[in-house]
Amino acid sequence: MSGSSTGKAVTGEDEVVDLCRELIQIDTSNYGDHSGPGERKAAEYVAEKLAEVGLEPKIFESHPGRASTVARIEGEDPSRPALLIHGHTDVVPANAADWTHHPFSGEIADGCVWGRGAVDMKDMDAMTLAVVRERMRSGRKPPRDIVLAFLADEEAGGTYGARHLVDNHPGLFEGCTEAISEVGGFSFTVNENLRLYLVETAQKGMHWMKLTVDGTAGHGSMIHKDHAITELSEAVGRLGRHKFPVRVTKTLRHFLDELGDALGTELDPENMDETLAKLGGIAKLIGASLQNTANPTQLGAGYKVNVIPGQATAHVDGRYLPGYEEEFLADLDRLLGPNVRREDVHADKALETTFDGALVDAMQTALRAEDPIARAVPYMLSAGTDAKSFDDLGIRGFGFAPLKLPPELDFAGMFHGVDERVPVDGLKFGVRVLDRFIDAS
Repeated sequence: MSGSSTGKAVTGEDEVVDLCRELIQIDTSNYGDHSGPGERKAAEYVAEKLAEVGLEPKIFESHPGRASTVARIEGEDPSRPALLIHGHTDVVPANAADWTHHPFSGEIADGCVWGRGAVDMKDMDAMTLAVVRERMRSGRKPPRDIVLAFLADEEAGGTYGARHLVDNHPGLFEGCTEAISEVGGFSFTVNENLRLYLVETAQKGMHWMKLTVDGTAGHGSMIHKDHAITELSEAVGRLGRHKFPVRVTKTLRHFLDELGDALGTELDPENMDETLAKLGGIAKLIGASLQNTANPTQLGAGYKVNVIPGQATAHVDGRYLPGYEEEFLADLDRLLGPNVRREDVHADKALETTFDGALVDAMQTALRAEDPIARAVPYMLSAGTDAKSFDDLGIRGFGFAPLKLPPELDFAGMFHGVDERVPVDGLKFGVRVLDRFIDAS
């Protein structure tokens, strides 16, 4: 499609909202197994949109229904290292009864596109498609090769998406040295003269764990000292209430220096309550980057009210700061005690890179061109992304999915939350910034 019925060329800004809505309308709920609808339909949708403008996308299916789409765009100078732009098409599940607008409707209301994946991360998928399609239609080559990857399974650790491609098809990413993806480039308005845009340069490592306590089964009416549920519950309580110590990583120090400069005060990482209170919708993201965390998320035991079970289990979402994995695991074992067996369900490394170089300069240039009061600053993501898999190929990853947000929006609360939504103006802003970023990178 090269133009509209009026003869005017279709731009990325024209398309991005519909692309986002249509992606949201494809249910790609990931339940952590293969019980969901999978990502095949979304992979085919993306491939069709890329093929329409002359690219040759390929679909890779790691398991029936679990599909990713990859394409390469030839740049002006193929001798330069390539840039990877990656996003995931799967989403976490949503219960429609809890939502104001159906989570898979892609409805537009109150200036936003609503639905599961609106910020995590079908917005970035749509912005990327919109920019690429406009550039391909107008024949504007990027300065260097770009590899596009729309991936399955990120929400469950990437085993059937990024990890599968890195392990089995690494040649797809030949020449790629840098990458951009989700959970970065979003704005925080400090005042009328300054808006910070948080670029993700680090992310916590992951230990998703199963805890098990074995006891002696018996009748519920008896006195029972060897009680698996009691032992486990006490351990989980200790873990859930524990406040891990603040640890100042390089990324946190850089962020606090930038924020302190913006606020006109020196910030003490050991006394952040007052500062976090000023950060509005990003307070949760920053607060979680100060320390290791271990949150109990599931409990399981027993099958009948008058039977004491012989085993009790719990699952814990553990996240550790770069450089603090050993300390984290030692703290866990001390808190849990000798009678709790701990095993990893899924583990992955922490990442941290520096906030410098030509790619960072390109981000700053692109942001300032569209928002004169923009300043890009680094921050650490408390969760993880597919950047962990691509790091194994030596690809330096950043979170840069640019969005200019209204100050009142609880952006952190959108991720995996009810009533997830993205501002329409934010999507169009992101298209303009990404297009400039590609030219500058």
